[in-house]
Amino acid sequence: MQAAPVRATAIPSFTDALRAVESVLMSSGQRTARRNAWTSVLEDRRRAKDRVEAQRVLEQTSAGTFSARS
Repeated sequence: MQAAPVRATAIPSFTDALRAVESVLMSSGQRTARRNAWTSVLEDRRRAKDRVEAQRVLEQTSAGTFSARS
């Protein structure tokens, strides 16, 4: 006796489900605008993180320079 074949069906992720709802409710122009806005938010966060890191490096460098002169 053989076991019945198992079918692997992918269960959509929460993100996939939201995108499906979004596609039904919004026109393509609104979807594009929303995605562009989110991409901008992520890019702004990345730049802010880079600025904080650069500021930290500058402060460490200037602190090291002043202590070396003393």
